[in-house]
Amino acid sequence: MPKVKTLKSPKPKKKEICRPALLEQKDFNRAQLEAIQYSKGPLLVIAGAGTGKTRVITERILWLIQDKICEPEEILALTFTEKATEEMQERVDLALPIGHPELMIKTFHAFCDHILREYGLEIGLDPGYRILTEIESWLFLRKNLFKLDLKYYRPLGNPTKFINSLIRYFSRLQDENIDPEKYRDFAKKMPEGTEEEKLEKERNLELVSAYRQYQELKAKEGVMDFGDLHFYVLKLLKGRPNILEKLSEQYKYILVDEFQDTNLAQNEFVELLAEKYRNLTVVGDDDQSIYRFRGASTANIIRFTQKFPDAKKIVLIENYRSSQNILDLAYEVIQGNNPNRLEVSEKLDKKIRSNQDSPGVIEVFHTPDGFKEVEEVVKKIQELIKKEKYQFSDFAILARANSQTDPFIYELQSHGIPYQYINAKGLYEREEVKDLLAVLRVLKSTYDATPLFRLLKMKVFEIPMRDILMILNFSRSKNTSLWRILNLVVEEKLT
Repeated sequence: MPKVKTLKSPKPKKKEICRPALLEQKDFNRAQLEAIQYSKGPLLVIAGAGTGKTRVITERILWLIQDKICEPEEILALTFTEKATEEMQERVDLALPIGHPELMIKTFHAFCDHILREYGLEIGLDPGYRILTEIESWLFLRKNLFKLDLKYYRPLGNPTKFINSLIRYFSRLQDENIDPEKYRDFAKKMPEGTEEEKLEKERNLELVSAYRQYQELKAKEGVMDFGDLHFYVLKLLKGRPNILEKLSEQYKYILVDEFQDTNLAQNEFVELLAEKYRNLTVVGDDDQSIYRFRGASTANIIRFTQKFPDAKKIVLIENYRSSQNILDLAYEVIQGNNPNRLEVSEKLDKKIRSNQDSPGVIEVFHTPDGFKEVEEVVKKIQELIKKEKYQFSDFAILARANSQTDPFIYELQSHGIPYQYINAKGLYEREEVKDLLAVLRVLKSTYDATPLFRLLKMKVFEIPMRDILMILNFSRSKNTSLWRILNLVVEEKLT
C-alpha cells in the first residue's frame, strides 16, 4: 500500500505572528491533519504504536488555542502518567509564544485530586486529606484489621494473610464504581441453594461489611488511596448537579490520552463532564491495553461509539518508529486476540505501515533460564560493538517490569559497560523522597504511626526489624502511640 502523502500548509504571512509552531512549519499525514483540525463533536482517534499519537493530541490543543476555537482554560487534557503529562506540557509551552498556566493538562489522579481539594466539602470530604502510597495502604489496613468484621479473611494463625488481596479487591470495586451499598445489594441476591453457594454468599457479605468499614475508617482519619480519587469525583458529579454544571462550562473541550486504559469510573466521569458540549476527543488503541489488571477495559472504546454514535473515527496507521518487518511480526502476534479486537468488531484497517526503508532485523533466541538470558544479551551487545563499531548509546534493553532490570544492571556493571537506567517511577516514588516526606509527616504529627514506621526501618538507624515489630505490637496492645513508646524506650523506662 502506498504511503499517505503528507500535506504542507502554505508559509505564514509576516503579520501572522501568533501561529509559529503549528501547521505552517510542520508536516502531517492526512489522518493526523484531520484529527488535529477536527472542530466540534466527539472524536475517536485509533492510534497504533509509533503513529504520532502524543504529537496529534498536543497539536490539537495548539490548534484549538491558536485558531481561537476556545480559550486555554476551557481545555482539559487527561493522561495516565506523569511522564506523558510533562511531555505534553513541555511541547505546548515551547510552541506557544506566551505561557498559559490556566491550561489543564493532568493525569487522571492529579485532576481528580484537584477537583476534590476544591469541592470535596460538598460531599463531606476533608479537603486536607492525605493520599496513601501502596505500602501506606497496607500499613493502614494492618493497623485497623481488627476493626473490620472479618472471619474467613482474617485467619487466626495468620491474620495479615489476605491484606494485599483485600486492598486489591476494594480498589477494583472502586474502579468499577461499586460502592458498599451496591455491592451489598448484589451479595444479598446471590444464590444459596448448595453449601458451596451458601459459603460464597457468606464470604461476599463479609467483604461487603469490611469494604464499608474500610471506607469509613479512611474518611475518619482523613486519608485516601488512589482508587478513592476517581470514586469520589464520580460521586461528587452525580450528587451535586451544580458542580457538574460548573465544571462542564469550564471544560468545553476534553482530550483523553491512552483511552484504552481507562477503567469504568474514569470513563464515566469523563462522559459526565463532556455530556453538555460533547467536544470529547479520545485517543487509544485496544492492542496496547496494559492495565486490565487495574480495571481498565477496552470495552470503553466500544462504549464510546455507542454513547456517541455520530462520533468521527480516524485511524492512524503510518508508523514513524519501526521498520515494516518489525511491524508485520507484531501484527501477526496480535491476531491471537481476535475476534475481540476493535479491528474485527468495528471492521477497521489497523495494519500499521512504516515510513522507513530500514530492514529491521529480528533475531530470537531461547535460553534455559533468566540468568543465561541476561548473559546472552550482554554478550550480544559486546559482539556487535566489536564487529559493527556501534557505541553503547546505540543499544536499549527493554524489560517487562522494573524488577526484571536488576540482573541486567549487575551484568552490565560486571563487564564495565556504561548504562543509563530510566525508571518509569516519578519523583514521589523514589525511596529517598519517600523518606524525606516521612520525616516531614512525623514533624507535623507524632501520632501518625505510618511515616514513623518508615523512619524506623531506615538503614541509618540500624534497628533490627524484630525490634521494630516488637515495639509496634506493644504500642497497639497498650493502645498508646508509637511515638510515646519510643520515648519510653529512650528514657529506659521500657525494656
